[in-house]
Amino acid sequence: MLTKFQNHINEIFPFLKEKKLLLATSGGIDSMVLLRLCHKLELDIRVAHCNFQLRGDESDYDEDFVKSQTEKLQIPIFIKKFDTKSFAEKEKLSIQVVARNLRYDWFNTLLINNDYDYILTAHHLDDSLETFLINFTRGSGLDGFTGIPEQNGTIIRPLLPFSRNEIEVFAKVNNVEWREDSSNASDNYLRNKLRHDVIPILKELNPSLLHSFENTISNLQQAQSLVTDASQTVYKQVVSEEDTIKIDISKLKEFQNYKAYLYQWLNEYGFNDWNAVNDLVKAQSGKQVFSETHVLLKDRNELILFPKQNGIEPSNFLISKNQREIKFPLNISFFNVDDISFNTTNTIFVDEGKLQFPLEIRKWQQGDWFYPLGMNGKKKLSKFFKDKKFSLLDKSNTWLLCSENQIVWVIGKRQDERFKVTEQTTKILKINYTT
Repeated sequence: MLTKFQNHINEIFPFLKEKKLLLATSGGIDSMVLLRLCHKLELDIRVAHCNFQLRGDESDYDEDFVKSQTEKLQIPIFIKKFDTKSFAEKEKLSIQVVARNLRYDWFNTLLINNDYDYILTAHHLDDSLETFLINFTRGSGLDGFTGIPEQNGTIIRPLLPFSRNEIEVFAKVNNVEWREDSSNASDNYLRNKLRHDVIPILKELNPSLLHSFENTISNLQQAQSLVTDASQTVYKQVVSEEDTIKIDISKLKEFQNYKAYLYQWLNEYGFNDWNAVNDLVKAQSGKQVFSETHVLLKDRNELILFPKQNGIEPSNFLISKNQREIKFPLNISFFNVDDISFNTTNTIFVDEGKLQFPLEIRKWQQGDWFYPLGMNGKKKLSKFFKDKKFSLLDKSNTWLLCSENQIVWVIGKRQDERFKVTEQTTKILKINYTT
């Protein structure tokens, strides 16, 4: 196995020989074999061990074991204890999800703080098969059937071509010590149930199951590459990116398999109710679908994707007479000037004598109206938005500058006629909005 591993590194990851590597080591057989292999190849490694404190003394024994093994090999080690259960309860997430997030967040912090290059994990071919079957049982797109990637950014998995059996044989022949995780014997987890009950039957039916699986994964990866290329081509024709991502529904529906394109484009944003996403194409304007982080909005002939707001914004913000600048909710500056130039969408000039402080910045509301600059009559904001063909997102992002409930400025859009500078003005206030 050592020769095969060395050839694999030389062929696929030759750059690792010159890099500083962080090896994720649990103390189990897979990571201890990877540690031994990397040490024999004299790669520049150091070890990171997570103690999730989920198995009482057993977790502490794992920590002590990994520490003792790295001391024998004279390899630097980082150890981190996590109160995983408390964190899972607080975040209302599963133990498995929390442990994974904590682990990789810490690994990435170590990489950044210590100027390391890559994280090595001990995932192998059987792990990839189990992941394939998990995705199969839960339902997945094509990307869920292409196996665990050998490299994902700074994460590299150099044992993926090796089976669990190969790893076990190497460990026994080379007297590699390891710790057994008692939770691996439990069938409470789907992965373990597949490992103990399903995969052995599949291997009975096909003794060359892992070899066949490798061929299948290779074919699926090539198919995924074709899908990605097609998806990117269609994306350029259908999607525009400005402050938000906008999908032109008319153009999208020109493609027979548009649902597949939606999946390719939106999967990374955490959406999982794909029936709701697909139904949005034919839904009424204003319909929305939510993921944990994003909103997908149907607005006329577009699907608009944008991040969820973090927290609840206050309903209004007051500005005193002496304030010259605010940073939140918008960047706005106030200047006293002697003369005016042309108004722009982001700069207006007003008669300060007509203002009543404190001024107020707030979101627009149904029933709001103002006198658009250059017009004699008043106009409802809803009608103003309709005439300007504002999207629902544009309207929801509109802020007003008000003086005693009178609109001074639809910020970034239009000034109110009542507050403009005239020949009788004695004090001019320039108001500038910076995006």
